[in-house]
Amino acid sequence: MEQKHCKPAFERADPARRETVLQTGINEFSQHGFENANINVIAKNAGISIGLMYKYFETKEDLFILCLEQAIEELNQVIESVLQSDDKILVRAEKLIRAIQQTSGKESRYVKLYNEITKMSDEDKVRYYAEKIEGISYRAYAGFLERAKEEGDVRDDLDERFFAFFFDSLLMTLQFSYTCDYYRERFKVYCGDDVFDNDEKVVEELLKFLESAFTFSRGDIQKLH
Repeated sequence: MEQKHCKPAFERADPARRETVLQTGINEFSQHGFENANINVIAKNAGISIGLMYKYFETKEDLFILCLEQAIEELNQVIESVLQSDDKILVRAEKLIRAIQQTSGKESRYVKLYNEITKMSDEDKVRYYAEKIEGISYRAYAGFLERAKEEGDVRDDLDERFFAFFFDSLLMTLQFSYTCDYYRERFKVYCGDDVFDNDEKVVEELLKFLESAFTFSRGDIQKLH
């Protein structure tokens, strides 16, 4: 399924124009979703004709996928910049949580676009993007844990694959909780209507949760009962 999602004319276009088209597309798709997004509106807001838009892209879906890949790359750069630091695991986790809070507010449209993947009905495309996108996160988080193990910062019986899945699931839910309407309301149900006024409390409580996961063994938990 690896293929180009634009025509040669778009690749030859001025870089500034390409960026304008993609950013305008990201705005439209994140606000209205793929189904309701209007490619005529995207062309108008990007300052080009609809005819030129179709010289750039075969279909609206091709434009959507290119916008999606751009948004994912932006989000992954944030993750990579934090995980490659030399800090201890909880310090890196804290920086990652804060980065998610910041980018989810500043660039909520990227997260909303990422959320559109969950609405795809084409099983082949779902599988392709799951492998492509989640594979990046998996390698980052599994490496994150392996290094922490070597440094003695976490329990040595943690399974890297399961850890990566659970850790990413927590952070993904946090991203959606700052950007997507349903998840925002869900966040308030669990943590109070004022949760969005207290980012520090969110960081503090999530770090407590992670620290216990990193350090408590099953035996430790059983002793608490």
